Amino acid sequence: MPLSVPTWSDLLGSAERTAVHLEMRDAYAVDYETGPFADWKAGHRHDPADRASWWRPWLDLIAATVDRGVAVRRARIVSEPVSEYTRFLYDGTFTNVAAGEEVRWLPRRQASTLALPGNDFWLIDGRLVRWNHFTGDGASAGGEMSDDPAAAKLCADAFDAVWERAVQHDRYQIR
Repeated sequence: MPLSVPTWSDLLGSAERTAVHLEMRDAYAVDYETGPFADWKAGHRHDPADRASWWRPWLDLIAATVDRGVAVRRARIVSEPVSEYTRFLYDGTFTNVAAGEEVRWLPRRQASTLALPGNDFWLIDGRLVRWNHFTGDGASAGGEMSDDPAAAKLCADAFDAVWERAVQHDRYQIR
């Protein structure tokens, strides 16, 4: 029987040690990002000194998770030169870091010899996978949960391999 997909709060709230996220797309057309992406394209940039203007519920959730002692890590595999959307993500990643996430970037050419799952995912405590499905144009097609040990191992191994090769956010140079 398929597992139900929990809320983000419940999923991250269930983490005891680790929550890792692997992103492998060069663009996401998620509805709630349409406004901020359009604003960014028009020249808006978050002011790191004005935390109130960019802090949002997602960052509260990440900060609370990290404050409980959970290591939250995100790795992004990106094509170079990067897409406009990846530039947008890069410019806003300081907010994730401020919330306590560790973020790394891996140029896609350096991922060619890695065994990677077919979808982006979150892996909680090395045992619970939340697959993130997307349509061809990047819109969310929903999530799917798995507690299959083989799927969790695939995700853990893939994430660790990417993490080892990837560049820390503050050292990655956008190309």
